[in-house]
Formats: sequence, C-alpha cells, structure tokens
Amino acid sequence: MITNRPVVGRLDTPPHFPAIEWEEAACPQCGSNSTELFLEAPDPLPPENQGLIFAVVRCCECHLIYTNPRPSPNSISRFYPADYRPHRRASKMRQTRSVHNLYSRLFGRPCQERRGLLPWPKPGRLLDFGCGGGSFLKTMAEQGWQVTGLDAAVGAVEHVRDQHGLTALVGTLPHPDLQPCSFDVITMWHSLEHVHQPLTILREAYQLLIPGGQLIVATPNIASWPFRFFRTSWFGLDLPRHLTHFTPTTLRMILENAGFRLKSLRPLRHSDWLRSSARLAQRHHHGGLLTQTLRWKPLAKLAAWLCYLAGQSDCILAIAERPA
Repeated sequence: MITNRPVVGRLDTPPHFPAIEWEEAACPQCGSNSTELFLEAPDPLPPENQGLIFAVVRCCECHLIYTNPRPSPNSISRFYPADYRPHRRASKMRQTRSVHNLYSRLFGRPCQERRGLLPWPKPGRLLDFGCGGGSFLKTMAEQGWQVTGLDAAVGAVEHVRDQHGLTALVGTLPHPDLQPCSFDVITMWHSLEHVHQPLTILREAYQLLIPGGQLIVATPNIASWPFRFFRTSWFGLDLPRHLTHFTPTTLRMILENAGFRLKSLRPLRHSDWLRSSARLAQRHHHGGLLTQTLRWKPLAKLAAWLCYLAGQSDCILAIAERPA
C-alpha cells in the first residue's frame, strides 16, 4: 500500500510540511498483520496537508477497517488544526442548534443521550472521553451529574476548566488521576475512532466503570449508504485523524472483546454530514446533480431520514454495560 505519496500532478510533498513519524500497525482488534487495501484518500482539511494520501486497509481476519500506515502518537497532533470543529467552544456550537420546533424533531438528530437522557436512573458520576469544548459536560452538570472530561487537546481542556468551571484532564486512558470503579457512565462521542489502540481504551473504560455501569459510544459508520455514495469524499472518513473505521459488526465485536455486554446498537442521522460530504465531493470534482442537490439543507435532511429508516445512517450509537 502507498502513503505519503504526492497527488497527481505534484512531484513532492509541500516543502513547509514538517517531518512525520509513521508507523505500520497490526489490526487494533485481533492483532493480525494480514490486510487488503480498502481505499486511499487525501486529508480533507486544506491547505496544510495537500499532497498527502492516506491508505485505509481491511483486516483479512476480523474485517476491521483502519488507517495504515498512520502518523504515530507523537505525530498525530500535527494533523489537528487550531480550529478543529470538535474542540471549539460550546457556545459557538450551540448557536447553530434548533431543537424546539417540530421540523427539527422529525428530521434532526435522534440522539436523546447526547441531549442528556442517559440510561441511568438518576444523576451520577460521568466521564466524557474526548470532551472537546465541553458542551456535553456542561449539559450534564446542569442536570446534576458529577462530571469529568478527558481530552488530548490542551486548549480544549483549559476551556472546560476556565470557562465552565468543570473538572477536565489532559491525556487519554489509562490516566493516573482516574481510579477503577469510579464512574457510573462513560461517554465517547466520536472519539473512539481517533485513538491508536481502541481496544486498550475500551478495556480501561471497563475498569473505570462500576459493575453494571454503562458505556455510550458514537462513531461514523463506514458500512453506510453515504459512504458508499461519496467514498473518498465522505465526511466521516476524515483521514488521518480517524484511525479506525467502524461498521456495526466491528463495533459490536470490539466492545464484546473488551468485556462489555452490548445492550443496543442503532443508527444516528446527521444531515449536516451529508451536506459536508457533498461539499467535499464538489471540491474534489466528484459527483453530479444529486451531489449538488444534497448541499440543499431540506433535501439533505430528507436523505438522512431515509438512510435512518433503512438502517444505513453514516453514524452509529452503541450502549454497552459492564456486567455486574
């Protein structure tokens, strides 16, 4: 497979681009080194990373799809721009939301957990892994939860502490400040796909939960209709920041391998992902009339709804439990 090669028409990578440490990875799920090339695609965030092409492979043993080769843990931060959307301040993100009208409830995001309705009888102890700008933490704290955020982005953690006055830690799992059996619920909102060793992260989360505690994981779904339509322009690909690309089957598999008992696995609809994919496709000169029309918000909402009804949304949400 090929990575770090120039795009068509370029003779070398951009001269300003810093040296990157690359690593060849075994399958994060089963450890196999037997893979087949799944696709190659560029970083969608211009212009810093133009000229870099990233390979995505599929494990021949367990069929997990993952980015390989990939930037090492010491180098991956260079691919996160200062204005990376999940790290933005919560107030900016909330200004774009409208959840009070009937239209939004019908065609918006059917994720009651993201709005704070967690599968737990009363407010308890919550860890948000990959907390970003702290929007979800703030929501849960307002509902009486004892919250802790964890994120590798120093700026995001400082914002959570300084602006919201909430507990947030820099780093990943395992973390020396987090003790076993100290949380009732752990959430991972589009963060598991960003880590180099997802199985290790899930096993550490298992240890942090009390027996009977709940884990909530939301990830992109690379088995979805939107991916099949947009392919290398699919917004959920986000190379090289997304290191593992889950399907419902492989997400179930890795959760169970970590010791969890899966309680539910369902699709989530994101019409804004369809619009973002359509914009990327047009930038890459892919697609035709349908791609253009999917940039129109009402049509994107309708398409997202149809994907949801067919179980083919480009996001999936799993709720798993540490057995008592």
